[in-house]
Amino acid sequence: MKMNTRITWLAALLLFLPMAGSFASPAQTIAHRKVICIDPGHPSEVGRGTEGRHVTEMQVAWDVGCDLAKALRAQGYEVVLTKRSEGQFVKNRRRAEIANAAHADLMVRLHCDANSGTGMAVYAPDRQGTSGGVRGPSPQIIARSQVAARVFNAAAASVLGKELRDKGVFPDTSTAVGAKQGALTGSICSRVPVILIEMCVLTNPNDERFISSKRGHTLMVSALTAGIEAAVK
Repeated sequence: MKMNTRITWLAALLLFLPMAGSFASPAQTIAHRKVICIDPGHPSEVGRGTEGRHVTEMQVAWDVGCDLAKALRAQGYEVVLTKRSEGQFVKNRRRAEIANAAHADLMVRLHCDANSGTGMAVYAPDRQGTSGGVRGPSPQIIARSQVAARVFNAAAASVLGKELRDKGVFPDTSTAVGAKQGALTGSICSRVPVILIEMCVLTNPNDERFISSKRGHTLMVSALTAGIEAAVK
């Protein structure tokens, strides 16, 4: 009778052990959270960015980036920023290395444009380039970045609606630096999917008015959050 009891308890224990292994520990749950790297543009080796009449690109990118980080963390994402303060100087290669070290599911680079147009534009690498002796990104990262850019753009544009024009998705080579190198430095050095967002044309008075207003700022954060959520899914 005692032997049968021991066998019964042993059998129950063996049955329980596989079930116990199926429950994720808190550390495992955290490890499976999506990681987003937010890169508020400038200052870097290419300068301090553009300026509007009332706000600067560096200021807008930092303010939006900080609030975007809060919004994403509230949704359960792990967020890494490429700098600790608005004026911190970080080279573009280093920004990419921060995203790589974090094993980010997506790197989002925040900028504002300077031209005669209006609206939001999304950029992603479509070929390899060379910068500082580094050639990249890999074909896999190019493909994933292209998909992320299109999915992001569709979701973000749907939130912005008629408030801000959707200019669409462009390759890195559409930019001055990308045209020279084949891709932007932040893309070349990236080992994770990467997109660059020109949130608005800061030299356009209407765009500047939009992004510097409380409503426009909040709407942009919501649009970026929606775009990121769509892209990483």
